[in-house]
Amino acid sequence: MPILKANSTANAAGEVRIIGGQWKRSKLPVANKPGLRPTPDRVRETLFNWLGQDMSGLRCIDAFAGTGALGFEAASRGAKDVLLVEGDTALIANLSKSKDKLKADTVRIQRGDGIAILQGQSSGSIDIIFIDPPFEAPIFEKAIAAAAKVITAQGAIYLEAPKAWTDEDLAAYGLQVSRAGKAGTVYYHLLKKLV
Repeated sequence: MPILKANSTANAAGEVRIIGGQWKRSKLPVANKPGLRPTPDRVRETLFNWLGQDMSGLRCIDAFAGTGALGFEAASRGAKDVLLVEGDTALIANLSKSKDKLKADTVRIQRGDGIAILQGQSSGSIDIIFIDPPFEAPIFEKAIAAAAKVITAQGAIYLEAPKAWTDEDLAAYGLQVSRAGKAGTVYYHLLKKLV
């Protein structure tokens, strides 16, 4: 299990960059909002090494989009449909500006509750789901349960959390840990369906 140090300077300038794909090195704005913690560059790099560099044809949901870094990264690598879900009006405005700047035609933005949006998806309809909610919100179990019902059989859930999730924690949802790591105080996981 790789252990990475958090990149403390990644967000100092109020922006985060896309790591790979057609928009590599493009910058996304980071609003000064309490609880907003964009996934560090090194963690995103590791995640997309796990998922594969080419995401052509995949359907993705970034259920707690924030800056949209995870969703835009997937679209940059060829995902055919990326839904960014965010409840904050100012963050929605930033997401819309980033979408326009990148001419990201495969990205859709929806204002709303990430869990409710996941619950409204058809069973087995989404390939990759990104779950990175505010750490203080007691919603991890509900988010994981909703995501587990809508990922495809070969799909994956990316989970970023303030604690490590184990196979025992996830068994009730029909999930297991495929890969995991830690960056500073953040634990990140790639979850797959139990076989």
